[in-house]
Amino acid sequence: MQLTYSFPGATREPGPLPTGFRFLSRRGLLGSGGAVFSAAADGLRRWDMFRAAGLRVRGAPAVAEGADVAVGLGAGPVRLWAPCRVVWVVDEPDRYGFGYGTLPGHPACGEEAFLVEREADGRVWFEVRAISRAATWYARLGGPATRSAQRWTAGRYLRGLRRLVDARTTGTGGVSPV
Repeated sequence: MQLTYSFPGATREPGPLPTGFRFLSRRGLLGSGGAVFSAAADGLRRWDMFRAAGLRVRGAPAVAEGADVAVGLGAGPVRLWAPCRVVWVVDEPDRYGFGYGTLPGHPACGEEAFLVEREADGRVWFEVRAISRAATWYARLGGPATRSAQRWTAGRYLRGLRRLVDARTTGTGGVSPV
């Protein structure tokens, strides 16, 4: 399967938007220190952030460039699966993240990125970036509600990663693979 858009890597360093696409960014503080950074990076690397946000994940066991994954929202037979491919990964001492792009069957068209960064003062930040537009009739029909759902989901990612990091750094557990 091929990506459903023509600008892979655009979320790595966002620039001018392609015509018809919208940009979303959500950033939040996770905590401070090496343990927080390691827990957050590991939570992204193994897709646990998605599970902590209440989503299902199927596909590659870990993030790797070229890996395909599908993220599911909903319950049982009413689950909407969104297939994606990892198009870039950054793995540095103070920065970890990746971007994945939409594949056929995804309700949106574009790319989403998830980045954890530790600043010089030790603070650890998480950011979600997306460049997208509706790709299906039902996403287009949703209009502003679809964009609100995307912002809501980005907030779920942030809250989920915060819970996951807290659980892993305080020794109270984490998210089990589903």
